[in-house]
Amino acid sequence: MKQLIYVPIIHMSADLGSIAKQVDKRGIAGFGEEFWERHRRTVDSFWNSIVRSFADSDVKGYKIYQDGMVADGEVGQKIIEEGIKAGSKNYQIIDELIKKGATLVQTEDFSLVKKERDRIVKIIKSKSIAEKLISYLIYKLTKNSLLKKRDGYIARRICETLNHGEIGILFIGADHNIIPKLFRKVQISN
Repeated sequence: MKQLIYVPIIHMSADLGSIAKQVDKRGIAGFGEEFWERHRRTVDSFWNSIVRSFADSDVKGYKIYQDGMVADGEVGQKIIEEGIKAGSKNYQIIDELIKKGATLVQTEDFSLVKKERDRIVKIIKSKSIAEKLISYLIYKLTKNSLLKKRDGYIARRICETLNHGEIGILFIGADHNIIPKLFRKVQISN
């Protein structure tokens, strides 16, 4: 049986790459600095608990699947290193798992991830309220369809690359709905 450890995640600002500063700025503007700082501490505490849960794990031979990971091998490792430099605990955990013998697997389709990112960037970089509203509406109207396509792709990648008797770890954002797509094909635990 194929086994998958399902780890629902909350993205940190550091996971957002070039748009992180803009998201933080918008968060502070929308919710206030005190609230946004509490939010950051909560997310940080969440990630610290995940770090502790994997601290003593023997993961040699495990396969790592990561929300938004569009490459593996050298390119995937560079993505992880950039995330670590930005302060991503998610990528720090993955790096530690790889050092313990796990293997990173390209999890997502680049074009689908890029479409979602481009729509978010368009909202953030909108100059006028009208432009922002239109960009936001387009994002909202296409978000679910795009997420379903991404989930389908992720599920296929897991089924194609995780062999009988192997164990994988999936780090995936809470909005995703992967489990029904893997039902009966992969044993899932958290």
